[in-house]
Amino acid sequence: MAAIERFLADEQATSRFGQDVAAALRPGDVVALKGDLGGGKTALARAIIRSLAGDETLDVPSPTFTQVQSYETRLPVVHFDLYRLGSPSDLDELGFAEEAAEAVTLVEWPERAGARLPSDAIEIALEHRGEGRLARISAPEAALTRFRRSLEARDFLDRSGWQHAHRVYLAGDASARSYETVSLSGRESAVLMNSPPLVLGPPVRGGKAYAEIAHTARTVSAFVAIDRLLHGAGFAVPEIHAADLERGLLIIENLGAASFTAPDGAPIAERYAAAAELLAAIHQRRWPGEAEAAPGVTHVIPPFDRPAMLIEVDLLLDWYVPATKGREASAEERAGFAGVWNAALDRIAGCETTLMLRDMQAPNIIWRDDRDGFDRLGLIDFQDALIGPSAYDVASLAMDARVTMPENIERQTVEAYVQARSRAGAFDRNAFNLAYATMAAQRNSKVLGIFVRLHRRDGKPAYLKHLPRIRSYLGRALAHPALAAMRDFYERHGFLAEVSV
Repeated sequence: MAAIERFLADEQATSRFGQDVAAALRPGDVVALKGDLGGGKTALARAIIRSLAGDETLDVPSPTFTQVQSYETRLPVVHFDLYRLGSPSDLDELGFAEEAAEAVTLVEWPERAGARLPSDAIEIALEHRGEGRLARISAPEAALTRFRRSLEARDFLDRSGWQHAHRVYLAGDASARSYETVSLSGRESAVLMNSPPLVLGPPVRGGKAYAEIAHTARTVSAFVAIDRLLHGAGFAVPEIHAADLERGLLIIENLGAASFTAPDGAPIAERYAAAAELLAAIHQRRWPGEAEAAPGVTHVIPPFDRPAMLIEVDLLLDWYVPATKGREASAEERAGFAGVWNAALDRIAGCETTLMLRDMQAPNIIWRDDRDGFDRLGLIDFQDALIGPSAYDVASLAMDARVTMPENIERQTVEAYVQARSRAGAFDRNAFNLAYATMAAQRNSKVLGIFVRLHRRDGKPAYLKHLPRIRSYLGRALAHPALAAMRDFYERHGFLAEVSV
């Protein structure tokens, strides 16, 4: 197996290395920690566990006598010390195989596990080198790529003035993108945005990959360009402290952590109304079709055109329908589906278009109670912005995919937007209502498919809990009289049925 080496000069370097390792781990990883007695295996395991827990003070005793210790952290982690193991078969009583299948498993003295150690285990060997240690990570290439990426992020921090920064996982999303809080004594914390260049999948239509047709951002340059565009217009977006556009790494301002919702997850109507008014201000502006990410690096803002809209709603056929029916969508179903959608898109062909942030929902809006006006609303996660129907972002907000929006709060949110637009000048409410219902139906059809795909293809079952809410939203959207034919088609073919996990 290929290997990566890092010199760890002292205990602090070992602790930081544990943070780097933790950032790369996934459930099911088995990490074999090798080294002589007193070689630093327990110190590294402790650093990894504390990083996963986000708690540098967490008590992590050596399991030399108990042999196994479990922790409920960001990822479930189990720490084995096999120094006193009598026989590899004793691992059965310790539940080693079961834990290794679901959790991150750290194993000290892994050689005593014999053949029960998985062949694809990640090995981290520690050797004394002068006053420090040499750490060598050996793993199958797919896993090694994750560790290489995490260490690239550490190198980026070091050369960007954040040497010895403390890394703590902040958030991930449905893509390969992730975020960490980075901190140094005497400085305000920042956010490390880790956004690897998009790897295009196989061609799916007309020789193009899905991401090409849907206009998914391919590099972090899109985020930087839209950030600069919005900042120049006076909206609250993160300041970019450092950037490596080629590798997809940014250090950006930490806008805060105040939730846009109540502690129990319920929507706060006043905040959603404020966000709707913010959208109205964004939509009233005239936006260019491109923006500069850096000197000589221009991002062309793609259109949310019909091919993009249709390939997104097709996710319902590709993933949601098989999950409900136990079979692929038929040719007849696909033809009828395309027919009702093309007819619906024909009706809004002349609707208002603007800069469309694409994911205007609670996790992407930071509430800043100590600010005034629109500065109270910090915007993040807008790299996939397009030029498209203004109604789309309103539907994304008022039918928040992550928050249960009662119909009265949905209506209040939409009304706040409409009133703000009407105060600013002529506004065609009937045209907006039609576009809103159509875009809400489009978005929620897409999201049903995406959330099933995240479970079945990407191993992220947590998204399934949102499906009942999304079906409810879709039903609301399809209640618009102009979408009667689409509603009838969905009902006849059972496209709103519950998923069989």
